Amino acid sequence: MTTTSQAAAIRIRESALQPENAVFNRVQPAGEPCLWEIRKGQTLRIVDLEGNQAADVIFYNRHDTDEHYSATETMLRQGGIYLTTGSVLYSSEGRPMLTIVADTCGRHDTLGGACAAESNTVRYALSKKFMHSCRDNYLHAIQNSDSGLSKADLVPNINFFMNVPVTAEGELTFADGVSGPGKYVEMRAEMDLWGLLSNCPQLNNPCNAYNPTPVQLLIWD
Repeated sequence: MTTTSQAAAIRIRESALQPENAVFNRVQPAGEPCLWEIRKGQTLRIVDLEGNQAADVIFYNRHDTDEHYSATETMLRQGGIYLTTGSVLYSSEGRPMLTIVADTCGRHDTLGGACAAESNTVRYALSKKFMHSCRDNYLHAIQNSDSGLSKADLVPNINFFMNVPVTAEGELTFADGVSGPGKYVEMRAEMDLWGLLSNCPQLNNPCNAYNPTPVQLLIWD
């Protein structure tokens, strides 16, 4: 994809919702995971508090976790690889899970995936195998939860705020973020959901400026 077509996909829209009216307000520490519930009709906002942080998220149908976010369905149905205002996140059953209703960052990645021990060794060095990773974060978040999720349920995720340009040759590149302090993405839930987040701890590529920082989660009824 060319630089021109990447830029054309950006649709900035601000939200009128105020943080003081949120029913859920959580600051997620740098590099840490969480699992939380979102009800149908609620609005979720993820805020990049300090800028250039990657928030790796997977969504699941809270009543049937076999139904989960599908990168393939989402890309095919919207005809593009980036998410922004107006994008619909589809499930493995082809149903809408969330709709992006506001976005001050403008572009979010669907292709880069979550870092893991295996990818750290392939991309960087054998010595990086045991570094903190998003896949480990996911496992820590679900192992003591009542969600019913297991290792087998980990699927390709969304990387909110992460910049993964695609070259003209079809290769993925990890670049400095297009986000900044206080930028956010806001989504309306189209079904009851589990949200599984790894506030990316990666220190080997510029997805978070080599310096993981907190993000904020807010929910409005």
